[in-house]
Amino acid sequence: MPWHASLQLDYTLEGPRTVARHAHNGPLRILQSLYPEGDAVCHNVLVHPPGGLVGGDTLDISATVGPGAHGLVTTPGATRFYRSTGERALQRTHLTLAEGARLEWLPLEALCYNACNAENHLTLNLAPGAECMGWDVTALGLPHAGQPFDTGRFVQHIEAPGRWLERGVIDAADHRLLESPLGLAGQRCMASLFFVVGTPLERARRDTALDAARAVMDAHALKASAGATSPNGQVLVVRALAPQVEPAMQLLQQVRAAWRAALWQLCAEPPRIWSM
Repeated sequence: MPWHASLQLDYTLEGPRTVARHAHNGPLRILQSLYPEGDAVCHNVLVHPPGGLVGGDTLDISATVGPGAHGLVTTPGATRFYRSTGERALQRTHLTLAEGARLEWLPLEALCYNACNAENHLTLNLAPGAECMGWDVTALGLPHAGQPFDTGRFVQHIEAPGRWLERGVIDAADHRLLESPLGLAGQRCMASLFFVVGTPLERARRDTALDAARAVMDAHALKASAGATSPNGQVLVVRALAPQVEPAMQLLQQVRAAWRAALWQLCAEPPRIWSM
């Protein structure tokens, strides 16, 4: 029987402390709030106990961040889109940030198993002065386990209305896309780190962030398959292709640390669950 689950997560600033509250329906949970950086930044781990999605499953995740609050959300493991007999598995995430709010959306990778039929949607709505740093890492198949992505379909949709829209359809039968040097060039992990703002960035701040990202990439093993750009004054994007998840995730974590310092004057402070 398909799972249909939803989660509403709300961050509010209460005095100097960002406080998280949530309501859920079905198998989605938020673990205890942690404050490794002090009261201003609230860290949370989003848990989906079934561990993955099969055809017919739907997960709806919504997060709101109130004025001046700063939330950070990650996951304890990969999101797994399993084999489907035909029905679509769907994950929808809506992030809404009020004026002056900050959110870090840092889930671990999505794994697309062979023969999956899946869609992953992320929508960001930002008020003036709001800023969101997040990433998306997607791996096709499990080649090291002898399970390549031979059949299946995956749709990735990332949107900040009026600012940025990306939509990609990856079909295992599209060998030109998967193998061409103008496509994935035989790589099976796609990674993007983004910084989206409600008010256009000053030129100096944008250039500082791009320079910081490029300095990290220049020293990384994925230098030849990574790049940083700013499609408009409200979006910064780092992209990388890799043969597997680990080097791509390492690169994004390093750029995140550089961006935190350059854009927010904060130290890296990785979520504790990443080191467990």
